[in-house]
Amino acid sequence: MIMRIFQVITHPGKEADFARFFHETAIPMMRATEGVVSILPGTPRPETPREFSLVMIWESLEALKAFVGEDYASPHIDPAEEDLVAFRTIRHYDFAGA
Repeated sequence: MIMRIFQVITHPGKEADFARFFHETAIPMMRATEGVVSILPGTPRPETPREFSLVMIWESLEALKAFVGEDYASPHIDPAEEDLVAFRTIRHYDFAGA
């Protein structure tokens, strides 16, 4: 299994707009995506008020590639979030299990 960690920092003042997108679009979309075993959404804390993260466990690299394409190391960006996000990172790991 593959663990994919997606983190974003919003533009100043766009936190509420991104939070709406995150809860209404991104989280439901990932929960419904074939090949996703689990998701763990993270929302801002007082010391990081513009940072959101989404940890996804994928059943395989092939399942992830079927969703995002061969260039899976690049963040998959929904057009609705493009103007809300100042910075994004994506990381992948082999899932060690729980």
